[in-house]
Amino acid sequence: MTLIQPTRRSFLKSAVSVAATAAAARLALPGGAWAATPTPEVTGCTLGYIALTDSAPLIIAYEKGFYAKHGMPDVKVEKQASWGATRDNMALGSAGGGIDGGHILRPKVHLYATGKVMQNNQPLPMYTLLNLNEDCQGLSVAQAYAETGVGLDSAPLREAFAAKRAAGQEIPVAMTFPGGTHDLWMRYWLAAGGIDPTKDVDLIVVPPPQMVANMKVGNMEAFCVGEPWNEQLVNQGIGFTAATTGEVWANHPEKVLGMRAEWVDANPNATLALMMAVMEAQIWCEDAANKDEMAEIIGRRQWYNVPVGDIIGRIKGEVNYGNGRTASDPALAMKFWRGGATSFPWKSLDAWFITENKRWGYFPGDLDTKATVDATNRSDLWLQAAAGLGIDTSGFGDSRGVETFFDGKTFDPANAEAYLDSQSIKAMV
Repeated sequence: MTLIQPTRRSFLKSAVSVAATAAAARLALPGGAWAATPTPEVTGCTLGYIALTDSAPLIIAYEKGFYAKHGMPDVKVEKQASWGATRDNMALGSAGGGIDGGHILRPKVHLYATGKVMQNNQPLPMYTLLNLNEDCQGLSVAQAYAETGVGLDSAPLREAFAAKRAAGQEIPVAMTFPGGTHDLWMRYWLAAGGIDPTKDVDLIVVPPPQMVANMKVGNMEAFCVGEPWNEQLVNQGIGFTAATTGEVWANHPEKVLGMRAEWVDANPNATLALMMAVMEAQIWCEDAANKDEMAEIIGRRQWYNVPVGDIIGRIKGEVNYGNGRTASDPALAMKFWRGGATSFPWKSLDAWFITENKRWGYFPGDLDTKATVDATNRSDLWLQAAAGLGIDTSGFGDSRGVETFFDGKTFDPANAEAYLDSQSIKAMV
């Protein structure tokens, strides 16, 4: 995929444009209120999802009737072939045969809204409505590297990769979308071990459901993707998980319910109804008593078409890494709710993704982070939807505070420059 490098002026123009759209919507009703009546303006919309366990809340909301419960019985949840296809269908919108929103990598909201990855660099105003999940992605490696001892520390791969490079061989390492979460986890993990992801390996893009098959035929040395694909890799004996992303950054955000701003602005009541349905599904998915049923539902042919055995372990925090190591720890499980802390779209977490994308040259260093976050993050709607469900919203604000990573690095959203300065390996523009 070719990434267009926009100018600073085009980025700032994009951010201002999106901010203006959001501001106009807030001023549409007295006092910034959104809903004069709780009745949704429409009874449905079209949501996209990739076959990844973290899309479960969208599917469960459909299967359990939560959309209908909140006045949205005609919601469609449609499988997407890849994150590139998701982007293209999002640009079309449902009126053009595409989608109105759905399950997407959190940084994609910023990448779409600034036009960074869109055709002709055309901004697509987007909103982050809620965070779907935390943790439970995997950094997996081909079985050939099992003897290196690589784990949370990627450094043991440095010598092996250098030898391949010296022999004139490529070192394909896969992620799912440039600038997306899996790309950033892979880059962070490699760089922390002294491996420069821009020079020492060859990063390639592979759709999540195709990861295992590609490693099986030797098309990659390592990959980062969400579940159930890391667990399936281990179950098939093709490779092993060096580390889970929750070990890299505990309780890290992952996918979001992202929607076209145009749809949200035109359907404020339906937006809240949609959010309440998905939030109820998140609460359902978080309940340990529902894990087995959840795995059975999402594994069905019409959803993921994946055996329950490839799903169930890691959603419970029971991890077979595939290299002789096992763990049973709720901290490693995929989180969907955590009292609302998982679902709430903390603006400080968006700031990290934008900062990390600056680190690797996807965004220019002078992109206005705050303007971009404020134009796209609708935590205000989350608070309204939560209140509609009777959820205590005290304690939620713009910042989750200072974040700490496995290598001791910290990210203070109030001082992103210090975080960037602390990173010795980067590719800023």
